[in-house]
Order: sequence, then C-alpha cells, then structure tokens
Amino acid sequence: MTLAIKYPNIITYGSFDLFHFGHARLLKRASKLGEKLIVGLSTDAFNKKKGKKSIQTYQQRKEVLEMIECVYMVIPEKDWKQKGRNIALFQARMVMGSDWKGKFDDYGCIYLPRTRGISSTELKKTL
Repeated sequence: MTLAIKYPNIITYGSFDLFHFGHARLLKRASKLGEKLIVGLSTDAFNKKKGKKSIQTYQQRKEVLEMIECVYMVIPEKDWKQKGRNIALFQARMVMGSDWKGKFDDYGCIYLPRTRGISSTELKKTL
C-alpha cells in the first residue's frame, strides 16, 4: 500500500464563477492533499485584465467558497505573480485543474483531472 504525501497547506486559484459540481470536486480532491486548502479567488479587476467577465461579483463568489467545508481560507488574487508570493507566504503546494497543465510547472504545481462535461465557460454560453 502506498501512502499519499500530505502537505501542510494547499493553494489553488480560479474565478469559480457559476460554481458547479466540477469546482466542488476539484476543491474536495485538492483539500485531501493537505491539512488546509487556501483558495486564491480572482478579483473582478484581475478577471478583466485576463479578458474574462464573471457573472457573479467577487464578493458573491467569495461567499460561496467560504460556505464550503473543505476551504480553509479565501484570498483575493490580483495578479499573475501573486502565486509565487503566496506559495512562499503560506508554505503551500499549488494545485490546479488539468486544463492549466504546463502553465505553472515553475511552481511545482500538481494538476488534477478536470470533471468532464461541465465548465463555467460552457454554462455562460447558455445564458
């Protein structure tokens, strides 16, 4: 039997707009890799810089995340370089969905498989 390595802190990032079961599954799996799960939530201003528009405001998305039992803390993500600073500050291991595979290798990121059949981008197309 192989024991999984458990880290003190895990950190993940995203917009988490139109929160859905794919988000929930990612957070649950990420939380099992460590003692505390920290979520860097993209601010509305940062989303705008990335060319994304959230349906829900930052405050609404934050409120949803704070209701989730496995989420220890939600912090605002304001720029791309913040990831490195947060990893050092919280002594955390970064985890992202596999749709980001290869983008954050410099941070030693663990990529978890996406949940098939669901995405906020696709949900927005139906609105």
